[in-house]
Amino acid sequence: MLYTAYEMNRRAGAPVVAASELTARALHALPAPLARTPGVRHLRAACEIVAKARPTHDRPAYGIETVRVDGQSVDVFERPATTTPFATLLHFAKPSVHGQPRVLVVGPMSGHFTTLIRPTITTLLSDHDVYVIDWHNARDIPADQGKFGLDEYIEHVVEALRHLGPDTHVVAVCQPAVPVLAAVALLAAADDPAQPSSVTLMAGPVDTRVNPNRVNTAAETKPLSFFEKRLISTVPARYPGAGRRVYPGVVQLTAFMSMNPKRHLTAHARLYRELVAGNEVGAAAIRDFYDEYGAVMDVPADFYLETVGRIFQEHHMATGRFTWRGQHVDPGAIRRTALLTVEGARDDICSPGQTLAAHDLCTGIPAERKHHHLQSGVGHYGVFSGSRWEAEVYPVLRSFIEASRVEEPVAAPA
Repeated sequence: MLYTAYEMNRRAGAPVVAASELTARALHALPAPLARTPGVRHLRAACEIVAKARPTHDRPAYGIETVRVDGQSVDVFERPATTTPFATLLHFAKPSVHGQPRVLVVGPMSGHFTTLIRPTITTLLSDHDVYVIDWHNARDIPADQGKFGLDEYIEHVVEALRHLGPDTHVVAVCQPAVPVLAAVALLAAADDPAQPSSVTLMAGPVDTRVNPNRVNTAAETKPLSFFEKRLISTVPARYPGAGRRVYPGVVQLTAFMSMNPKRHLTAHARLYRELVAGNEVGAAAIRDFYDEYGAVMDVPADFYLETVGRIFQEHHMATGRFTWRGQHVDPGAIRRTALLTVEGARDDICSPGQTLAAHDLCTGIPAERKHHHLQSGVGHYGVFSGSRWEAEVYPVLRSFIEASRVEEPVAAPA
């Protein structure tokens, strides 16, 4: 029902969107004297905003073609290392660069494509050999490929680490803090040689009982059945994933935007002013952000519901009750992997202290190999993107990874 309503609304608004786009193009094509008149500039700006005011399910390109390494520009090539129906292990290869620490980045599966953490990946690439788990849109995964829940997510992380081998460093951005911690704990319990040299958890909900915020309160004050009935829908017949139950990405986008409506209205008002003034550079920065922000992907229903239930409502990891395929998961088993946690002092999605809680769970890691960084002046996204990330958070992460490397790095798989 939810998906049907969204599709009907999208189709109903399609003529308005198309007309606005055509009008904006026509106004752009007017001769310069006429195009500069106030009335034309205002109308063109309004049409451009209306034409873009809709979510899409098109995965944006990462667009990382070069990076600076030791002051020199080097080429970057995206190469799939492994692929499953649900994700691709993507290597951002730099053929001309060798010997950099190997890093596996695990992004959230929360309604946006992994391209949302492009700034994190781009910055890491200057000093590291970066692999990323690029999650696929559940809307496009045939139902006969089976379910995808927390167990499957953890399995993907485990298999990625096994593929990459020893002396890999794993970085969990936001939501995957718990499943990544579980994956590392499982490898440690099995004394698997693929145990990473370090694990970094950035603004992730390890224990949401600490400094609870609006997100946590909303998750705990309603039964899981509420989320299943109100937020879960079935992919319509016209898509490859027809029949698969999903948490629609457009619902997550709406939830995110409703948390700070004033901020988004202000941003669009600023975009309107920049377009009217003809400031293409200023307009492009805002437009690029919302093009990325509005690119949504559907999340498998099992993963969404299990995340809400096991992590946000019942706190399985924080209370020692977390399991993977019936096997108890004990972060205390981690001994060879160094731990870094990073939080934002103004984070209203994952409050300070919720990620730090991992330190108390990882009892087997020596104190000198556990580190925490609380970044002042940033909210949730500022932990892993923006100027503070580049200038203040990243140097901490880079130094931590360098200090955690083994003496003789193992070559990455082909």
